[in-house]
Amino acid sequence: MDEAGEMAPEVIQGLFDNGVNQLLSVEVPAEYGGVEASFMSLCLTIEELSRVDPSVGLLCDLQNTVVNNVFLRYATEEQRREYLPRLTTDTVGSFCLTEAESGSDAFALKTRAVPSRDGSHFTLNGEKMWISNVAHADVFLVMATVDPTQGYKGITCFIVERGTPGLSFGPPEKKLGLHASSTCSVVFEDVKVPREKVLGHVGQGYAIAIGQLNEGRIGIAAQQLGLADGAYHHALPYLFERRQFGRAIGDFQAMQHQYAELALDLASARLLVYNAARLKDAGYDYVKAACMAKLHASRVAERTASRCIELLGGVGFSKQLMAEKFFRDSKVGSIYGGTSNIQLSTIARLIKQELI
Repeated sequence: MDEAGEMAPEVIQGLFDNGVNQLLSVEVPAEYGGVEASFMSLCLTIEELSRVDPSVGLLCDLQNTVVNNVFLRYATEEQRREYLPRLTTDTVGSFCLTEAESGSDAFALKTRAVPSRDGSHFTLNGEKMWISNVAHADVFLVMATVDPTQGYKGITCFIVERGTPGLSFGPPEKKLGLHASSTCSVVFEDVKVPREKVLGHVGQGYAIAIGQLNEGRIGIAAQQLGLADGAYHHALPYLFERRQFGRAIGDFQAMQHQYAELALDLASARLLVYNAARLKDAGYDYVKAACMAKLHASRVAERTASRCIELLGGVGFSKQLMAEKFFRDSKVGSIYGGTSNIQLSTIARLIKQELI
C-alpha cells in the first residue's frame, strides 16, 4: 500500500467486518452497531495496527476518536440513528478543520456558512487542506464560520455528504510518509447544507473541535507508540542474525546500550499513553496527560525509527526491513494533531494554572 499510495479496499473492509473485527466502532454503543468498549481498548487497537502500518492506525484513530465521538457527544438522536449505523458498518468519515491560514491557529477559519433568509439551509464556501481519509470518506464533518464578528464563537459544525453539489476534492498530496493514508484538499463552492445537518448548535463548533482534538492526541500518541514498537521489533532480530568478528552484532556493548535505551524510551512512552487513556476512561481531566503523551510518543517514534536504521546499517537504508518506511511515517507525529511546540505551550499553561 505504501508504494501504491492508497489503502487497499479489503483492508478498510477488514477494519469494519461486523461481528468479527469492528475496529472502526470501538466505543460506539451496541444499540448503534458498535462494540461499546473502553477508550483504553481503542488505544490498544490503534497501537497494534500501527505496529504494522501507521496509515491503518491513523484511519482507525480518526474514525473512532473524532468522527464517531462527535456524533455520540453532540448529534441529535435522529442524527445518531441516521449516521452511526453507517459509520459502524461501511462508511468512513472525515473531519475538515485545517485551512491554508489556520494551522496551529486552528480557528482562524475563512470557510463561511451563510444562512438562507428563510433559515432552511446554509451555503458553504471555502477550502480545507491536509484533510485525511478523503478518498474513502462518504461523510464529512466541516467546520465553518457562520458569523465572523463572533470569532471562534461563530464556528459551527456541518454534516456534508459526498456527492453534494459544489463539493469537490483536490489531488492527493504527495507526502514524505503515510502514503496509504489519503490526504487531499476539500473545496466548497456554494454547497447547500440543510439546517438539520448542523451538528450540535450553531456556534458550538469550537467546543466540538477542541474536545475531539484533545482526545485525538491520545490516539495519535498510541499510533506513534505502535510505530516505534514496530520499528524496534523489525530491527531487533537482525542484530542477532548478523555476525561480525565472530559474534552477533547485538552482543557488542555499543549496540547493547543503544537497543537498551530504545527499550527504555518505549516503556516510558507506553506509560504516558496508557495513563492518558485511563484518565479519560475514569472521567478525570486528561488534557495535560494527552499533550504529554502525544509529545513524548512522537519524539520516541522518530528517534526509534532513525536509530533502527543506523543499527541495521546498509539493510536499514534499503526497503528490505521497512525501517525507512517507519522513519518516513514517524516525521508527521510532531506536526499533526498540534505541533510539538503547541503541546509544550499547552503543558506549560496547564502547569501554571495548577499553581495559581
